[in-house]
Amino acid sequence: MAPLIIIKTGDSFADVIEQLGNFEQLFINGLSAPGSLSIEVIDARHASLPDPTTLSGAVITGSHAMVTDREAWSEALKPWLQQALAVDLPLLGVCYGHQLMADALGGEAGYHPAGRECGSFAIQLEDCAGSDPLFSGLPRTFPAHLTHSQTVLSAPASAEILARNAHDPHQALRYGPHQWSVQFHPEFNAEVMQRYTAHQRDALEQQGVDPEALYKGICSTPDASSLLARFAELVARQSNAA
Repeated sequence: MAPLIIIKTGDSFADVIEQLGNFEQLFINGLSAPGSLSIEVIDARHASLPDPTTLSGAVITGSHAMVTDREAWSEALKPWLQQALAVDLPLLGVCYGHQLMADALGGEAGYHPAGRECGSFAIQLEDCAGSDPLFSGLPRTFPAHLTHSQTVLSAPASAEILARNAHDPHQALRYGPHQWSVQFHPEFNAEVMQRYTAHQRDALEQQGVDPEALYKGICSTPDASSLLARFAELVARQSNAA
């Protein structure tokens, strides 16, 4: 079976990597891929991506980079994402991956006018999510981990908005039959979120946000985390049906 690739777009903080794993390991842990589904990691900053028709799916990770920096490796991903959508390759973009997919497919990413969002917050599904292959079955409201200063400022005209929260109207988007992206982090557990909040204490205080209150509000997020295994199952079904 063709592999599912994790497109690595950055590295986590050193202590997170040492104690809990880098971005790609967090995704591998969460995907819980069926035995017949192989997973490969490709660092998009240093390697080119294979033809989308040779893959069963792709996950695009988060990053400490910014989409609006227009780094060469990031810009090179945009035509690849357009091609992947055209051939209906299952895609799941997360945080940076979410913003990059929206920017590549007709929307706009940039700094959120209200500033940084960091912590565990409630996500609200839109009515259309009830019939979505990836989101159906989830509760209408569930907690998720978030840490970002950039966001999807405008969604592509052809995209369907599946979820929002008080900070961001574009928490989840669907671009095609099997292509999604989310601003929140389904690969994070509570300990990863705690470490990210600690790292961003100064920036949060400068924004007028109480990091202690955010830290105390960090909780488990099983519904958000379930999206990774759901996506892996969807990829396996698509591959077996091909």
